[in-house]
Amino acid sequence: MVSCLARRSLHEELGAGLTAAQAFVSPKFFYDRLGSKLFEAITELPEYYPTHTEGGILARHAPAIAQRIGPSMALIDLGAGNCEKSRSLFGVLQPGQYVAVDIAIEMLREAVGSLRQAFPEIEMLCLEIDIAVGLALPDVVRKDKRLFFYPGSSIGNFTPDAALSLLSAIRQQCGSDGGLLIGVDLVKSTEILEAAYDDSLGVTAAFNLNLLSHLNTLIGSDFDPRDWQHRALFNHGHSRIEMHLEARRKLTVTWAGGKRQFGQGERIHTENSYKYRLEDFRSLLEQAGFNRIEAWTDDLCWFAVCLATL
Repeated sequence: MVSCLARRSLHEELGAGLTAAQAFVSPKFFYDRLGSKLFEAITELPEYYPTHTEGGILARHAPAIAQRIGPSMALIDLGAGNCEKSRSLFGVLQPGQYVAVDIAIEMLREAVGSLRQAFPEIEMLCLEIDIAVGLALPDVVRKDKRLFFYPGSSIGNFTPDAALSLLSAIRQQCGSDGGLLIGVDLVKSTEILEAAYDDSLGVTAAFNLNLLSHLNTLIGSDFDPRDWQHRALFNHGHSRIEMHLEARRKLTVTWAGGKRQFGQGERIHTENSYKYRLEDFRSLLEQAGFNRIEAWTDDLCWFAVCLATL
C-alpha cells in the first residue's frame, strides 16, 4: 500500500515534470505491469541489439569474470526486472546471495519467487528501491564480496553527472573486496541507434504511449494515448537517444491538482539513453573511484561489459 506521503511526493514529482517549460516524465514510470511486458517484447526485436549483444558478451566472458570475483559473492542486481540476465549467470558466478533491486516490486516478487524454486541453495532478497533517489541497502544484504550488476546500459538513462553520482554511490557500497559489472551501449551509426528505439512493428511506440495510461493510474490524469505519437531521435550534441511523446493536436490535460495545455507538435520528453565511447566510460568509472577496469566488447564494438573493482 502506498503511504499518503509517498503519494503526495509522486504527485509533486510528476506534476513538476509535466508543467516544466519542456515537459518531461522520468523513464522509471514506464514500468507498470504492461510496460514491463512490452519492454520484454522490445528485447526480442531484431532492431533492438543491446540485449542479445550484451548477452553474447556475458556468455563468452562469464568464466573470466567469475575468476576475477570468485564464488559466493553477494550479487546485487540493479533494475532487475524479470531477473533473467542474472539467472543466466548463476551457474558460472555461483553467488551465495542474490539481491534483486527494482522500482516495480510486484513483478520483481514474482520473478524472485520463481528463482527461489529453481535455485533453493541461493539466499535471495527482493528490494523496492528507486536508485535514482538513493541506494541505501538494508543490513540483510551481505557487506563482503558485493558484486553490483547493472546490465542493459541502464546507466545511459542518467545524465553523465547523475551517472557519476550513482557510480560513486555504488563504489562506496562495494567495500574493499567488491565490484561492479555493468553494461554500456557504445556510439554507432544514427540509423542503427534510431531503429533500435523506433522499431518497424511499433512495439517501442506502444511502450512509450503506455506511459500515459500509467500516469492516468498514478495521478488521475486524463491523457488519451490516441492524441499522442512516439518520436525517437539521436541527439549528436549530447550523444544520446531521446524518446518523446508528441501531441497530435492542441489539447489540455488535467490531473489532481494541476493541468497543462499542449500545442500541436509539443512534446513530453520521456527518456534519454546516453551512448558512450569506451574510453569515456572508463574515465567515468575511474572518476567514481574504481581503480581496476576490464572491458569486453562484441566483434562490432556496439556494446561493452565492464568489470570495475578497487
